[in-house]
This record gives sequence, C-alpha cells and structure tokens, in this order.
Amino acid sequence: MKKLLLCLCIVSSSMAMAQPAVYTTANAHSHNDYENPHPFFAAWNEGFGSMEADLHLINDTLWVSHDKARPGIDPTFESLYLAPLSKAVGQNQGFPYADHAKQLQLLIDLKTEAVPTLGKVAAVLKQYPVLSNNANIRFVISGSRPDSSTWHRYPAYIWFDGNLGKAYPASALEKIALLSADFHKFTAWNGKGRLVAKEQDTLEKLVNAAHALGKPVRFWATPDNINAWYHLMKLKVDYLNTDRIAEMGAFLKKLQRTTYRSDKAYELYKPTYKTDGVNKKVKNVILLIGDGTGLAHWYTGYTANKGRLNVFNMRKVGLSKTSSFDNYITDSAPGATALSTGQKTNNRAVGVDHTGVALKQIPDYIQPKGMRTGLITSGDMADATPAAFYGHQSERSAGAGMFADLAGAPVQLLMGAGNKSLTPAAEASLKQNGFSLVRTIDSVPANTTGKWIVADERARLSMLKGRGAWLQQAFDRSVSILSKNKAGFFLMAEGAQVDHGAHDNNLPWLATEVMDLDQLVGRAMEFADTNGETLVIVTADHETGGVSLMDGNYTEGNTAVQFATEDHTAIPVPVFAYGPQSDLFAGVYENTALFSKIMQALGIQASAVAR
Repeated sequence: MKKLLLCLCIVSSSMAMAQPAVYTTANAHSHNDYENPHPFFAAWNEGFGSMEADLHLINDTLWVSHDKARPGIDPTFESLYLAPLSKAVGQNQGFPYADHAKQLQLLIDLKTEAVPTLGKVAAVLKQYPVLSNNANIRFVISGSRPDSSTWHRYPAYIWFDGNLGKAYPASALEKIALLSADFHKFTAWNGKGRLVAKEQDTLEKLVNAAHALGKPVRFWATPDNINAWYHLMKLKVDYLNTDRIAEMGAFLKKLQRTTYRSDKAYELYKPTYKTDGVNKKVKNVILLIGDGTGLAHWYTGYTANKGRLNVFNMRKVGLSKTSSFDNYITDSAPGATALSTGQKTNNRAVGVDHTGVALKQIPDYIQPKGMRTGLITSGDMADATPAAFYGHQSERSAGAGMFADLAGAPVQLLMGAGNKSLTPAAEASLKQNGFSLVRTIDSVPANTTGKWIVADERARLSMLKGRGAWLQQAFDRSVSILSKNKAGFFLMAEGAQVDHGAHDNNLPWLATEVMDLDQLVGRAMEFADTNGETLVIVTADHETGGVSLMDGNYTEGNTAVQFATEDHTAIPVPVFAYGPQSDLFAGVYENTALFSKIMQALGIQASAVAR
C-alpha cells in the first residue's frame, strides 16, 4: 500500500488545517492523569479535552499504573475511568460535558503486549455502548501498539496515536486521531527564555506537516510552565501537555481576557520638538492621567498598535512613587490628590489632608492669575481622580458632598459620565452657582465663557462597547474653549477605564483604553506644538493589576499578559512630559512633586496648604 510521506521541508503554515483558532481547556491534555490526587475528576472538572491513562493487562483485567501494575492495589480501567465517564454521559444527555460542544479524548497508553492488551481494551469498551458508540468521545491507543498495517481491522471506536514525522499507509492514517512526539527529541529547551531558532523552525515544520494532513499534534515531556504554554500555542500545538491541571485550567479559561490582537493601528502625530525643554514660562498645562496606567500597560498599547505610541515620542521621562500617607499601596483618591495639591493623604480621601482638612488644589492656585480650569474623564465625573481637582471629602464615595464642593470650585468645564448623586437638588444647586448642565459635548457653545457640566452617559461606555472618540471630542471642545482665555488654562483629562480593565484583569479592555488615551496624547502634543506655550504631562495615579508582559508580536499587534492582582500595586508609574519646562519632570520623585513642578512651570509660588 502506498505510503504517505510527511515531507517536513515543503509544508507551509498556510496549509495548516487542524490548529485551533482559540485555545480553551479543550486543548489541554492531562498527562499521566491517573497519578493525580483525583484522577479523571480533576481534569474533567476543568473541562480538559484529553486525558491519559497507562494500562497493564494482568489476569485478564486492565489495571491503571505507570510502572508494573499491582493487581488488587492499583485501580482498574473501568473503575477509574469508564464508570465515572459513563455517569457523566448519563448526566449530560449523552455528552461527556454539560457543554455539549466539548469533546473528550482518552489516550490509552498500553504498557503490556500490544495485541492482547488492545484486544481486551476493545472488548471492555464494547460493554459500554454509551461510550464506544459516542461521537463525542474518542479512545486513542498509544504506547505499545500493534503494527500500523493492522489498525484498520479494529472497531470504529478504536483510534490510534501516531508518531509525529513517521510515514503511514493510507489505511492507518485514517485511524490516526493525533500525532505525538517526545519534545526532547527535538530540543532541550527548559521552558525559560526562547527556543533556539533552528529548533523552533524544526518544530514548526513538524506541526505544519501534521496539520496539512488534518491531524492534531501533541508533544510529551514538554516544559510545564506558563512561558512554555505560550510558546506551544505559538507553534500551534493542538494539545498542551500538563501535570498542572488546575494551573493550566485557570490559564486557558482566562486566555481570551489575557491576550489581545488589534485589528488596525492608528497613525501617530509627528512632534516638532520646537519648544520641548525650552526654559520659558508656561501659559497652559495639559495633565493627562491614565488611571492605573503603568509602564506595562503603555507597552500593551505600544504592541497592539504595532510598535508605535505617541507617548513614547515624549523625550522627557520620570518616575513617580505613588504610596499614600497611610498606605504602601495607594488608591486613586490620594493618588490624584497628591497631583492636585502636592500633599499626601489617606487612602479614600479626596482633596483633604490626612486629618480631613480641605486643601488648596491647582484650580485654586491658578484662578487669581486669571487662568481657567477644565476637567474631563472617560468615567464618573464624581469619581476620585476628577473629584481630586474640586472636591474635599474624607470618603471618595461621598458623591453628594463632591457636587456640593463643585458648586463653589473655580472650575469652568467638567465633562464625564453622570453620578447617582447628581440629583435634581444637586443640579439646582450647581445652576445657582453659575453652572449650565447639559448631556452632550455638542451642547456646549464653542465661544462660551460660562461654566458647564457635561454629564454624558456615553463617557461611561468602554471602547469595546462603543464609546468611540468621545474622549478626543471632549478634549477638542475643551481646548477650543479654554484656549480663548488670554491668561491661559489648566486642563486635566483622565483615561479612567484603563484602570477598569486592569481591575477586571481584562487585557482587551485595558489595551483599547490605553490606545484611546494615547490618541489623546497625540492631540495634546499637536496643540502644544501649535500653541508654543503649552506643557503636556502624562502620568498615572498608581498601577493596577501588576501587569506582566508575557508575549507579543509588533507586526501582528498581538500581546499577552498575566495579572498579579485585581487591585492596585505600589509599582512606580512613568511620567512623560513635552513642551516648555518639560526637563523638570525627569528623575525619580514622590507623586507630590508633580504638583510642585507644575506650579514651577507656571511661575506660581505655591505650597501644599489648607484651603
């Protein structure tokens, strides 16, 4: 019979047929499953697509054991696998899993003589028609196998594990469920760092050749860690071999939330650098705050935008230490308060010192100079970051108090999503204090000199859910209005939802918000170049998520991360500056120093004092 040769040298990746588009626990293989504390159930509870059992035929019984079986001590094949699997099928209307789209492969590694052991396996399986006649379950023979020329003689419910790279007759190929190989046969890689290029190329050709035949691939003896799992997926290996069932289960279940690929990249603004670092008085300050945005967050956006980011074109870079007065790890309230007042305060406190005394904020300092203030957020307008520039509350959730403080604050523009505390009574109070309240950006007149609040529910949407260019539109309208003021302006714009995505450990949410914020950075740099008297600062109140960059591809816009936490961390955050006086922001310093540097750039003598 004509042999089909796996010609590794000519098969290209475009010919691959079997590789998964998205990895799930269906791609997980529980290696030596029977050696786990809870055989079958541990992998089954995680929804694994494949399990492995070693079988020994002794005294006409199939015993499960890695080494020589001990009859009466080791479990039997039927008790350890077939009985619980039959029960699962009964519970799930004939399917191995409650999710009927999931299939199960049981890889049976024969440790005793092939023909009699396989004959017994076939006979036992025949006694379980709910399993052997089930299209969603495959019994695949590995280990000691009869000659491949005889495989076609076995029942339809018996499949075989082929040797990757070996040529098989057509009749045998039809009975092959997957192709496997010892990973160490091709590389000594231990899962750390990267594969040697030549070895990676060999593995890619092996996998591609198997996929060209429509066969999935498994390697055994692979390194068993997160880094290795990422690399095996990049090789398009179909079944990921593991002894760490719970860890791989958690890894794969989170995979769609920890990986992201950008469909398209945006063009960057090309800065002129004409006034960058020039030692001249600053007229306007634009402070862009990426809530929770650390360096790793920025780099996810950089990778997703295919190796480009506006903020990375800022040449003056520093590091801000973010601890609060009473805690090693800050939250947004004291984090933003440090920026707005130059003083550290307690966690959850906004615009007050650690004793609860109200502090002067940037808008208070610049108003006597005739400057105007605008505040924008792609989140709740009474949340900690925007409120830190007008509110004075010891508890960040005190929305009613925030709006009461806003009524008397020297703020001309506030744009963001509304808050439940923005009641008719609060609106009436704000109107009595000169504010006009509208629901869309376009409702604010372009030539206004009045005070406006834009409570737009569109700001509450994430980029993934359709917010679109709202942040850029709010910025453009604010700059257009504020720049008409001859004495200058201060504008704070917050990318609030980078933090939301990081808290949710959701990379697609995080990355799309970073890219949205970076487009705002490009707009701010462009205005600074056109204006010539504007300083742009980009920073964060803290880092959220403990983001670790695990993998990425600049060309394809792919990135993958792991999160250390669903909360904030104490990791210092970057500070980027562009325009006159940008040199002030180099170095490593406390977050309170940002306030002092802004005041210095504006030529205002200020210290953190009570209001």
